Amino acid sequence: MKAGARMLENEAPDICLRTLFEASVSAVSAANCLKPSLPDVSWSGRTFIIAAGKAAAEMAAVASTHYGPELEGLVVYPPGHGVEASRLGQRLETLEAGHPIPNQSSMMAASRAVEIAHSLEDGDCLIALISGGGSALLALPAPGVTLEDKRALTKALLASGASIRDMNCIRQHLSQIKGGRLALAAAPAHVQTFVVSDIPGDDPSLIASGPTLPASSSLAHARDILAAFDITVPPSIAAALSDPANEVPIVETSNVVIVASAASAFDFACKAGARAGFSIMFLGDALEGEARDLGREHGLLALERQRGGVATLILSGGETTVTLQEDSARTGRGGRNLEYLLSLAICLDGAAGIFALACDTDGIDGGSHAAGAIITPNTLRHASARGFDAKTCLENHQSHDFFDCLGDLIVTGPTRTNVNDFRAILVL
Repeated sequence: MKAGARMLENEAPDICLRTLFEASVSAVSAANCLKPSLPDVSWSGRTFIIAAGKAAAEMAAVASTHYGPELEGLVVYPPGHGVEASRLGQRLETLEAGHPIPNQSSMMAASRAVEIAHSLEDGDCLIALISGGGSALLALPAPGVTLEDKRALTKALLASGASIRDMNCIRQHLSQIKGGRLALAAAPAHVQTFVVSDIPGDDPSLIASGPTLPASSSLAHARDILAAFDITVPPSIAAALSDPANEVPIVETSNVVIVASAASAFDFACKAGARAGFSIMFLGDALEGEARDLGREHGLLALERQRGGVATLILSGGETTVTLQEDSARTGRGGRNLEYLLSLAICLDGAAGIFALACDTDGIDGGSHAAGAIITPNTLRHASARGFDAKTCLENHQSHDFFDCLGDLIVTGPTRTNVNDFRAILVL
């Protein structure tokens, strides 16, 4: 029996991978990570929160318990990411808004957030609870830019393969709330920021485009990103990105704490895998690039590791991209984790003893309703028997249909946290 095999005595490898994923996500929940970081009241005035992102409602519920029923503020989250009203103080406003494409509710939420910030006084404290998804949820376009302009730009960026870092850099220069502008509106109140990071590298100023934190990018940088991805923008956006008034402002750095990140999730996963007796190969928590390319690279690595004869758990995170063809009729549903897995399965070609999972920790992988999926040595054979050719599905971005036909999708629903992708390969 190889080292690590004892982990599988009572559970199949695919069940072990799912258990590891769910436990790692729990490790970066707001209940486990935010509560120890929240400060006790040491200021003389009122306490407000503005929470925005996929983890916003859960973070607000923790803050409500900590600060009590007098806590005021605004909580903005995507549809399906709320919590029971009884867990939030009666003085907290809640609003569902658009994600990943902003909508009118996103504008309402951003306007209300700025209104709350302007109402604060010296001695008050604004606690910003920020997580991934906040960029779309809080949308207040720069003067001259319409919501439709920003919606079209967001769609183009999502299809281009641009990283979340690049997308949020551009967003910071086309907004009246991002890039520290919300903190400016809150002056002279004290601002403290607590973030759940979905940005590879954990730059807090880029998470939700940094509404309360100073940014280091420039208009020229934003223009360079558009040029690099050959994205044509309407005249209103071109003008805004050339207007010096839209340079990100200089704001005083508020207190900021990263309460949860991919590193936290993988620290838990590495320790769990080591306790189970596996050799751990951790490739990093900030990997980027085209999903299918990374899947092929990791497949070759897994095959090499298998030839070495050591039972291994290969872990990696980050945020890959999927670049869509111009002919949208050829594309199907899916997401970066499903596309990664499909490419990985093709590379492994049914190799015995290798199992893998890839999921988005927020519970939603791109255009799929699933968090991700599982592959086994039988994946390609079972799909072929159902009339699905893996290479054709990969070419047409039909990864969701491929794994759905097998019953191998992992459907968790919204997890109310978000530290990007979680990928695990078991080599037995």
